[in-house]
Amino acid sequence: MNKFLLPILAVFLGFGIALLSKKQNSWNTKLLLSFSGAFLLALTLFELLPEVYHHLDTKLAGLLIMGGILLQVTLELFSKGAEHGHVHIHKGHSTFPWTLFISLCIHSFLEGFSIHDHNDMVYGVLVHKVPIATVITLFLMQSNYTKLQIGAFLLVFAFMTPLGTYISNNAHVVHSYTDMISAIVIGIFFHISTTILFESGDGHKFNLSKFIAIIVGVGIAYMI
Repeated sequence: MNKFLLPILAVFLGFGIALLSKKQNSWNTKLLLSFSGAFLLALTLFELLPEVYHHLDTKLAGLLIMGGILLQVTLELFSKGAEHGHVHIHKGHSTFPWTLFISLCIHSFLEGFSIHDHNDMVYGVLVHKVPIATVITLFLMQSNYTKLQIGAFLLVFAFMTPLGTYISNNAHVVHSYTDMISAIVIGIFFHISTTILFESGDGHKFNLSKFIAIIVGVGIAYMI
């Protein structure tokens, strides 16, 4: 049951953090992003990558991983990097951000395929979604969207990952393709996490804090 509930909980946690912080580029949000990037990358390497290479031909797995990277690059043409914490606020806009919404939903749906019955990737998705949900909530709150639009955006976004997990575990049509989709998701995770980790920090103090957050993220991923 955790594999369905935790991704939803992550969005609610992100919403709560956004209400408390009121600031998109806060120091705490950046540290949380660094931790989540390291944690997600480490879990992908420790859990998801060996499983995919065990079930798929190595060249096919590599090709699909590269396909996932290219897919995420394409999605970010529309989301503007929201998957790794970048949403550009245009105050005064009231038109619903459909391109951002659709690209995030596709990303969220696909990441649900990485979560299985006995897989710690659910924790990677949890930690990844919290800061993203925080940044998205701040973006929505600082624009002229109605409460109904904001609520609908966050609710659909919250349930897309559990939907992907449910389909991957129960739909016989896609069951034989689960490992191939997981390889694509690895590429998506690689792109997102490395983008977060290799972005420059704001001053020497943040760089040290970011380094510590990365070490902690990798250490926790290794131990679970």
